[in-house]
Amino acid sequence: MSRKVTIQDIADALGVSRNTVSKAINNTEGLADVTREKILNKAVEMGYKQFSYVQSLIQAQAARQETGDEPQSQGEIALLTPFYFSNSHFASTMLDRLQKELAQMGYRLNTHIIRAEEIRERRLPFTFIPEQASAVICIEMFDWEYSLMLCGLGLPILFVDGPVGANGRVLPADKLCMDNMSELSRLVKLMIGKGIRKIGFLGDYMHCESFFERYLAFCSTMFLAGIPVEDRFIIPKNDILELYQGLEALDELPELFICANDFVAYDALQSLRKLGKSVPEDVMLAGFDNAPESRMVVPALTTIHIHTQVMAFSAAQLLISRIREPSLDFRKLYTETTLVPRESTGTLLSDEAQS
Repeated sequence: MSRKVTIQDIADALGVSRNTVSKAINNTEGLADVTREKILNKAVEMGYKQFSYVQSLIQAQAARQETGDEPQSQGEIALLTPFYFSNSHFASTMLDRLQKELAQMGYRLNTHIIRAEEIRERRLPFTFIPEQASAVICIEMFDWEYSLMLCGLGLPILFVDGPVGANGRVLPADKLCMDNMSELSRLVKLMIGKGIRKIGFLGDYMHCESFFERYLAFCSTMFLAGIPVEDRFIIPKNDILELYQGLEALDELPELFICANDFVAYDALQSLRKLGKSVPEDVMLAGFDNAPESRMVVPALTTIHIHTQVMAFSAAQLLISRIREPSLDFRKLYTETTLVPRESTGTLLSDEAQS
């Protein structure tokens, strides 16, 4: 059995530092695009564990190198979403990479914004013509009935995250998710190991599947540790005003709030300041996403990093394999996430801090 390729192997092959390779793979800031591109291509070429499944990309690259040909046009892959993504959203860096990977295989990625009234009335955006699309990728599509309607178009479809299913319902489509549970569960276990017992959750856990899985990871970890989850410390709100009102109504704060994502954590930080409370002195906060702002707020936010480059490669693989083999069983793929300890949880996670 061949030895697994490591980050150090990639660094040695390119004559760069291990830290530089790690930054490229983890999509960390402070690295030139040309350097990042060079490292990612080498990772694919060497079969690094996170990219080893991208065989279609490798084969396409090899074929073009032999013939010198440009990839033949294969048509449109339609991105359907209710929002334009800011630079803070994990999907923005994921889509940059995904567009490049699809282009190398001859597909163009076209974005179609779905308006609120179109979701309510179950109508497709007028810019989207199903007959012209080879496949569909949906991001931030959290309306169950609308998602189900899209599944009936007869096109290969991939949901990145998705709506929360009810009564055991599962969408008949492929799904790509970040691992919402492993590192969040690890975070809660570490805090419990430091003597923290009163832990709450902020954010509407029925908003989307990712939020629900994060809430489930929190609850199940507390249950397995024999610590009851106190309902008063659960504030299932995403709106900043409702979040503020929920925090104001508490007669005491928990020791730690787990937030459904970084944006909920920012709103919580602002609300706590208005209430005269300090982080981490009065209550600790932890988010999810590792958005750029998580490093800039004061205190810097403990969070969980999403590997957007790996998600892009995974999305390309799922889409292309579904186009080529429409009869495949539906698949749900999770990509790795990483705990990033910072000042919002004080010094309790200092041993877990990464260089």
